[in-house]
Amino acid sequence: MEEKYKIDVEEMAQNGLHLGHRASKTHPKMLPFIFGMRNTIHVIDLEKAKQKFLETLEFIENCVKEKKKILFVGTKPQIRELVKSLATEFSFPYVTYKWIGGTITNFAEIKKRVEYLKELEAKKNSPDWEKYTKKERKEIEEEMRKLEEKFGGLRNLEDLPDVIFVCDLVKENLAAKEAKRKGIKVVAICDTNANPEMADYFIPANDDAVSSVRYILGKVREAILNGLKNGN
Repeated sequence: MEEKYKIDVEEMAQNGLHLGHRASKTHPKMLPFIFGMRNTIHVIDLEKAKQKFLETLEFIENCVKEKKKILFVGTKPQIRELVKSLATEFSFPYVTYKWIGGTITNFAEIKKRVEYLKELEAKKNSPDWEKYTKKERKEIEEEMRKLEEKFGGLRNLEDLPDVIFVCDLVKENLAAKEAKRKGIKVVAICDTNANPEMADYFIPANDDAVSSVRYILGKVREAILNGLKNGN
C-alpha cells in the first residue's frame, strides 16, 4: 500500500493537512489523532493520519474495481471546482452547490428534478426553441441554470450510490446521516472538529485549505485509476 501511493508525511505537512481547528472546537473522538497544539490550533498526528489515509485509498480502489458508484460531496466555494473536476473525469456523480435534504432518503423526488432538467435541455436543443419569445427563453434558461447548479452533478446517477465521499463531515453532516440511514458507506475528510464515527473510512486532515483538499483528492484520483486498471 505505501509503495503504491507514496504518501509522504513531509508532503502532507507542506500541504497543510496537519492544521486542525481551534482546540475549543475539537471533537473528543478526534483526540487520538491529535499530536499537539500550536497557537491554540490543534495539530493532527500525520503518522496516524497517513495510516487512515492508506486504508481509505485501498477501500476506494476496491470500490472502483467492483464498479461501485461513488458520489462526491464538497460544497465549500473554495473546493467546488476540485471536487467537480475529479468526479466528472471518471463520470462519478457529485454535489458541489448545496446538499438538498432528501437527496438520498427521498431519491425518487430528486430524480424527477433531474429528469425535468433534461427535458428543459432537450427543449432548448430542439427546432421548436425558436418558437418561444425572448422572454420565455430567458425564463427557461434561468430555470435550467438553477436546476443545473443543484442537480446537474446527479444526472448520471440512476440509482442510489454505493459510497459517498464527503469533503467536510461537519458542513455535509446531513449527507453523511442520509447515507448512514440507507446503509451507504461514508468516506470522509475528517478535521479535528468532526466526529469520525460518522464515517466508515476517514482521513484525519484539514478540510478547509485548498492545498490540503487538492492533495487528498489527487491521491483519491490515483486510487480510482488503480481500481480501473485492476478491475474486471
